[in-house]
Amino acid sequence: MKAMILAAGEGRRMRPLTDVKPKPLLEVAGRPLIEHHISKLSAAGFREIVVNVSHLGQQLVDFLGDGSQWRVDIAISVEQTPLETAGGIIQALPRLGDTPFLLVNGDVFTDYPLAKLRETAPLERGAHLVLVPNPRHHPLGDFALQDDRVGQLLSIETGAGDPMVVTYSGIGVYDPALFADSAPGRQPLKPLLDEAIARASLSGELYEGTWEDVGTPQRLTALNQKFP
Repeated sequence: MKAMILAAGEGRRMRPLTDVKPKPLLEVAGRPLIEHHISKLSAAGFREIVVNVSHLGQQLVDFLGDGSQWRVDIAISVEQTPLETAGGIIQALPRLGDTPFLLVNGDVFTDYPLAKLRETAPLERGAHLVLVPNPRHHPLGDFALQDDRVGQLLSIETGAGDPMVVTYSGIGVYDPALFADSAPGRQPLKPLLDEAIARASLSGELYEGTWEDVGTPQRLTALNQKFP
């Protein structure tokens, strides 16, 4: 299974830090965020990684090289302007192939065991999402989760237990066919996930270990205090 790290965002909420450095190169525990991901992917047995870049992208290209220092092969997908999540994936599809791939947001910090997802097969034209309890800065969540079914907020019928309101971690396994009908260009991921929900082809799991969305300078500072 190949993996893709999303690293093309402008990091507007992280300014002024991202005026001079792309967000995935900001450091936690003395190492860039993206290096944490690549090291964990390599340790989990992933050998081919695609990274999309745009804002200050040459810094990422120079830092990553060909990936050999982490015992992986890195391919770069350059976006002239950021294409958002789905748009970036669609542009990178020729590099990802026609089998399911792992997707990781470049601006999260987590100890999720990525090796667990290597054998995960998402439903046709769907995805399997890693979901987390709602963080303080995102109390309303993104989806409802009941057993392994992911649905719209408040849309899953109650049965043995009420559905949980959860947040997407930025980690998931995707069937490339989910993007097959989408034209190239800038577009977000959420509408495609909503379509997958309508087809009952979106599954998920809850992870309650370490996970942080490094979205603001304040959160970055707090994370470095927690993991010096």
